Amino acid sequence: MRRLLLALPFLLPLPTAAADHAIAMHGEPALAAGFAHLPYADPAAPRGGRLTVAAFGSYDSLNPFVIKGVPARGIRGYVFESLLARNEDEPFTLYGLLAERVETPPDRSWVAFTIDPDARFQTGEPVTVEDVLFSLDLLRRQGRPNHRFYYSKVTATERLGERTVKLVFDGSGDRELPLILGLMPVLPRSVYGGRDFAQGTLEPPVGSGPYRVAEAEPGRHVTYRRDPDWWGRDRPVNRGRFNFDEIRYDYFRDANVAFEAFKAGLLDARVETSPARWAAGYDFPAMADGRVMRAEIAHGRPSGMFGFVLNARRPVLADRGVRAALVDSFDFEWANRVLFHGAYRRTTGYFDNSPLAATGPASPAERALLAPFLDRLSPDILEAPPVPLSGDGTGQDRAQLRAVFDRLAAAGWRIRDGRMTETATGRPLAFEILLVQPEQERFALHWARTLKRLGIEASVRTVDSAQYQGRLESFDFDVILNLWANSLSPGNEQSFYWGQEAAGQPGSRNYPGVAEPAVDAAIAALVESRTREELATAARTLDRLLRAGRHVVPLWYEPVDRVAWWTRLGRPARSPATGVDFDSWWQAR
Repeated sequence: MRRLLLALPFLLPLPTAAADHAIAMHGEPALAAGFAHLPYADPAAPRGGRLTVAAFGSYDSLNPFVIKGVPARGIRGYVFESLLARNEDEPFTLYGLLAERVETPPDRSWVAFTIDPDARFQTGEPVTVEDVLFSLDLLRRQGRPNHRFYYSKVTATERLGERTVKLVFDGSGDRELPLILGLMPVLPRSVYGGRDFAQGTLEPPVGSGPYRVAEAEPGRHVTYRRDPDWWGRDRPVNRGRFNFDEIRYDYFRDANVAFEAFKAGLLDARVETSPARWAAGYDFPAMADGRVMRAEIAHGRPSGMFGFVLNARRPVLADRGVRAALVDSFDFEWANRVLFHGAYRRTTGYFDNSPLAATGPASPAERALLAPFLDRLSPDILEAPPVPLSGDGTGQDRAQLRAVFDRLAAAGWRIRDGRMTETATGRPLAFEILLVQPEQERFALHWARTLKRLGIEASVRTVDSAQYQGRLESFDFDVILNLWANSLSPGNEQSFYWGQEAAGQPGSRNYPGVAEPAVDAAIAALVESRTREELATAARTLDRLLRAGRHVVPLWYEPVDRVAWWTRLGRPARSPATGVDFDSWWQAR
């Protein structure tokens, strides 16, 4: 990618702004201008063949940008492109894709993108400034809640020259916004300008990406076929990636059936999510004779949070004391030993496996951030963050059960006629655990059995993906399982996960209904941070607050990706820091 040395007239002089091929959230980009390819991609990788992998549930839409409908796997990344693209080896650094150049001043009050003159949509039309402005307006009016939230912060736009657009922000101090806008998908105005965009649709979409939708049959499969005229095949961020002529997702409702399909050679690769299957299931002939290989590939991702989400919008789960008791009631040691061959690590917070996790008493910097809110927070917020209790591995740890009983008693609950009952109202402690994958039932039922010994009635219900998605979007559930993935550069997405506004916004990912001003302040500090030290302080404060709120029963994470593949596939010498990237693999034979 070339570096432009001649500035456009509107950019002269540049006493305070940095213009370049890339933008980093903190510090400088790791890859210099003119880099050849991403470090985890092989530019000599052959092109051709097909990759077939599994997806679960179903889909009913090929529009990934609205809340209506369940979009097909891969639709956004394969069909649509953004102005900039990530290097997955860095916490948060973006390099040119549709835009060949990005500029922002030190205060990040605006950002300017210069469109690559070669960028083309799949219609053959050039990507223009008008398409960028159209996409911004369309997505902030009709897009998903996160799009509407982020893009509404653009208060003014200006076309500067033939290929450059300047976006001015609202003065909120959100230093992540130039990068968020860099990840904005760009849609062709000529295609989507006259459509009802807010609806789900099965009409094949049109973007500028490497693939088009070739076949789509909801509940069965979706197939992407390479666009032979893809404009971006030789751009540095793409070189050595998107090597397959076709990528197909076969849909399954049961993980065991998907595994049998892999064993039969109908699927090319899989990321194994079952430690039990990893330990005992890979003894089939193709594995023994070397046609299938597998590996545990270490990654540098923070743990994120995977657990049972306690919806505080439900009266029975609104009390923090009740939620704290439920957090302490899950016997991780038993589940890990009996169900998962000891493969998992217990998750305690939202940034485990990273330097962003809160540890010990609050630091002076954390205390300063929390100081305006101490009168409304729990008295122990400045102490070491709470760690969920766990059992002794027997599934019947009396000390654990007694501690949970004591927590519930302190919250005003007693056993009456064999049921845990709220003393003041006579209401029983009962709720539904809503699932979408049958294999999740094992540990949900394990938890439900423990709760029953406490007089708590927890029913387990598994529904189809469309019903599940609809109930998630409207927060119509008591308890669900969810994973919030986190990166080493958390920012604006945390508002969508935990912000007060998102708590009342259907379609957001604030599933537990967190509504705490101190959390909003910690998120604001994240996005306004100017250094890695400031970001780490804000992330640790956020971690501390969320753990104190007892919003999720933490379960587990894995510090490795367990991957199996047929040897007809080839792969690069290493994976990026974020984990396995199948888009950098290829068909070897």
